[in-house]
Amino acid sequence: MFNKIILYFKKFDWVLFAAVFLLICFGLVEIYSIALSQDNLDFLNFQKQVLFVIVGLVMLFLLSFLDYHNLRSYSHYLYILGVLMLSGVLLFGETIRGTKGWFYFGNISLQPVEFAKFILIVFLARYFSSALIKVSPLKHLLFSGFSILFFIILVLRQPDFGSALILFLFWLAMIAVAGFKKKYIVTIGLILVIVLFSGWAFFFEDYQKERIITFINPSYDQLDQGYNVTQAIIAVGSGGITGRGIGFGSQSQLKFLPEAQNDFIFAVIAEELGFLGVCLVLTLFAVFFYRMLSAIKKIDDDFGIYFIIGTTVLIFIEMFINIGMNISILPVIGISLPFLSYGGSAIVSTLMLVGIVENIIIRSKMKY
Repeated sequence: MFNKIILYFKKFDWVLFAAVFLLICFGLVEIYSIALSQDNLDFLNFQKQVLFVIVGLVMLFLLSFLDYHNLRSYSHYLYILGVLMLSGVLLFGETIRGTKGWFYFGNISLQPVEFAKFILIVFLARYFSSALIKVSPLKHLLFSGFSILFFIILVLRQPDFGSALILFLFWLAMIAVAGFKKKYIVTIGLILVIVLFSGWAFFFEDYQKERIITFINPSYDQLDQGYNVTQAIIAVGSGGITGRGIGFGSQSQLKFLPEAQNDFIFAVIAEELGFLGVCLVLTLFAVFFYRMLSAIKKIDDDFGIYFIIGTTVLIFIEMFINIGMNISILPVIGISLPFLSYGGSAIVSTLMLVGIVENIIIRSKMKY
C-alpha cells in the first residue's frame, strides 16, 4: 500500500498542481488585502476562504487517488443529483442580491450551480465518449442539448444569467470538440442570435438591457449600471508596471470597487500588483492550460480525454469572461475568476475537477 502511494506521488503532475496552488495563493493574498479595508478589520471572508481551500485541496488529493472510472459508472445518478440540487435551491435556498442560488448552513453557504458544472462535465464526458456521433449526429446533438437545457432552465429560474450562459457556452464548445459538423454549430449560433433579439424585445429586464448598453458604452450611466465597469477600468489602469502594493489599492481599499473579492478581483490584482502581477497570473493560467492539454496526448481513454477537455474549456471560459468584464471588453454578468475569486463552492468544485484530472494523468502514466 505504501509503495503504491509513493508511486502515485511520483506520477502526480506537480507542475499542474503548482500552477493551481500559486493562483490560489494570489487569490488569498488579495482577499486578505481587501479585508484590510473592512470596518473593524473583519477577516471572516478570508478565514472562510482558507477553510474552503483546505477542503478543496483535501478533495483534490483524495480524488486523485481514487479510480475515476467510477464517475463514468455513476454519471446518470450524478445528473439526477444535480437536478435535485438546482430544484431544491429554488424551493429552500436563500436569496442574495436578487438571486435565489444558495443553501445556508449557519455561516457556511453552498452554491449548487458550481457543483452542477462538475456534474455536467462528468455527464457529457460519459455521453460523448460512448456516442457514435457520425452515425446519428442529430440524435446526439438533441439529447446532449436537452440534457444541459434542463440545467440551464433551472439556473435561469434563480435567476443567474451568468452561470446559465457559462453552461451554454460549455456545451457549445463540447459539441465542437466532439466532432459535430459546422452546420450544426452555425445553426445553433443563428438560433441564439434570434433568441437574444427576441429577449431584448420581450424578456430582458431593464437592468439586463442597461448592462448590455453599458458594455457597448462604459461611460453610460456611470453612477449606476456603468459604475462597476468604470471603477474596474480605473483600478486596472492605475496599477502601472509594479502596482500600488498589497493593501494600498485606492479603488479596493476605499471601497470604490464593488464586489472586489468576487467579480473584480482581477482589477484588484492589476491595481495592487501592476502589469507584472497580471503577467504572472496569466502565465500561471497558461501553464495550467498547457499541462492540461499536453496530458491529453498520452491518454487512450475517451472518457478521460473528454473530462480533461471539459475541465479546460469550463475554466478557460470563466477566466476569459471574468477578465473581459474587468477590462470592459465583455459585459458584467457576475462570473468569478477561477482559483482566485472568493467563493467556497467554486473553489471546492474546481479543485475537485483538478483532482480528477490528476487521477486521469496518474493512471495514464502507469500504463507506460
